[in-house]
Amino acid sequence: MSVAFSPAGDLAILVELEGEIGPALSARLLALDRLITESVQGVVEIVPAFRTLLVYYDPLVIGYQGLCDAIAGLEPRAESGTAPQSRTIELPCCYEDPELGPDLDAVAERLGLSRADVIALHSGAEYLVYFIGFAPGQPYLTGTPQRLEIPRLATPRTKTAPGSVGIGGTQSCIYAVESPGGFWILGRTPVPVYDRTAAQPILLRAGDHLRFRAVDRGEYDDLAAAVAARSYSPVIA
Repeated sequence: MSVAFSPAGDLAILVELEGEIGPALSARLLALDRLITESVQGVVEIVPAFRTLLVYYDPLVIGYQGLCDAIAGLEPRAESGTAPQSRTIELPCCYEDPELGPDLDAVAERLGLSRADVIALHSGAEYLVYFIGFAPGQPYLTGTPQRLEIPRLATPRTKTAPGSVGIGGTQSCIYAVESPGGFWILGRTPVPVYDRTAAQPILLRAGDHLRFRAVDRGEYDDLAAAVAARSYSPVIA
């Protein structure tokens, strides 16, 4: 079977698709997510990951086996189905200030690159948001240029500021809240990816494409003030 089911407690099902983790499998997952949401009564919430969907359901509306059967019937349509329309989002990022990008020099030295090379490579790439997890609003991003692939920190930080933009392994990361973490921090964006006071608290969603625009410290501070005043929104296409 190209889809497998496992119970996750008494209120959820873990749906796993076959295939190599990558953009094609991610698109299938999101297409299946959309089909389930539009077609199956009793589904409460769906949480995507790299190759799975965690489907929460109301057992008073639909039972475990009924939900498995419904999803199995929809899965073949996800092959040719259309995933929700993706967005391209541009976020400003200040790389040049050591306060905001404390690991930039260490990354450049370890990879045999100049500071300018690291900034150009990271800000010149396009990243795919596979899913949101670990912390509220925190995106799992792929698309880091191969030249910037680097093992995560041997000793993770106990605190990393929200908005910090980092790399580790093949992934890039934006810290949504202050938290421990093992990514090398190259810079920081003044735009929160999670704001619990906003009408839409989580900025990014699975399937989005993301680009970073390099800004200097002066522009970063101006944008941070505009964000605080609710007078700035990121560029979304």
